[in-house]
Amino acid sequence: MPVASVNGTKLYYEEHGQGVPLVFVHEFAGELRSWAPQASCFARRYRTIAYNARGYPPSEVPDDVTAYSQQQAVEDIRGLLDALGIDRAHVCGLSMGGYATLHFGLAYPQRALSLVVAGCGYGSVMAERAQFRKDAELTAQRFEKDGMAAAAEVYARGPARVQFMDKDPRGWQEFFDLLAKGSAKGHALTLRGVQMTRPSVFELGDRLEKLEVPTLIMTGDEDEPCLEPSLFMKRKIPTAGLVVIPKSGHAINLEEPEAFNRAVLDFLTAVDQGRWTRRNPASLSGSAILPAGVRR
Repeated sequence: MPVASVNGTKLYYEEHGQGVPLVFVHEFAGELRSWAPQASCFARRYRTIAYNARGYPPSEVPDDVTAYSQQQAVEDIRGLLDALGIDRAHVCGLSMGGYATLHFGLAYPQRALSLVVAGCGYGSVMAERAQFRKDAELTAQRFEKDGMAAAAEVYARGPARVQFMDKDPRGWQEFFDLLAKGSAKGHALTLRGVQMTRPSVFELGDRLEKLEVPTLIMTGDEDEPCLEPSLFMKRKIPTAGLVVIPKSGHAINLEEPEAFNRAVLDFLTAVDQGRWTRRNPASLSGSAILPAGVRR
């Protein structure tokens, strides 16, 4: 079983293919097998690597909540690259993994060839942060008291999950079964250490404006908590592009794998060829019609 010792914690990982490294970072309700549709696609062209975050067996599950944080998630990406002898990689993350990918790009831009930030934004709306933390704590308690399977019954039917259930019941069932086999302790500690303490996307504006790593932002159009944060990131990151997948919820890599893979492949191809550039400043003239500098 391939395991890397990263920042004092053993992380399980799998890799397939060869070439330029492409690292996948999973969401809260997933693990490395959640990237199966992407591993099968991208291993044909890239050295694809996916790993289980701390708290997700067979990776280790630290007992102390202080072992879980947004910064620690960033350091785990860096540590995994170090353990595998990788200097730079494309990094693709969804939800919790999207947050980690974004913060990795901010902290270690020299280590990132590109960033795919998908489904990123939960808990970011300032007026809703108190309720988000309350809901996260309630969910953490449910994992601890009711156990993984019972808590998964509730979590997997959230408002941005029902789209997956409606359009692909079999795929949703596989997603649910994978979630239900996870660690209740690991999920509870991850909620308290990562989700409840990480900064809002809207607090990162100054840092995002300085991010020069090619970035693709992706979201489902019915993933309400991620829509405004995605637009904010698009407007702030000078190298960002935005993909919105229609009639889709949160787990867009599983819900619409063909559309997700095509968008990511087009993005990576452009980056690899040096064709993904900064936004043309002439597109920000302040007018919907007139070029910048034209007298009004």
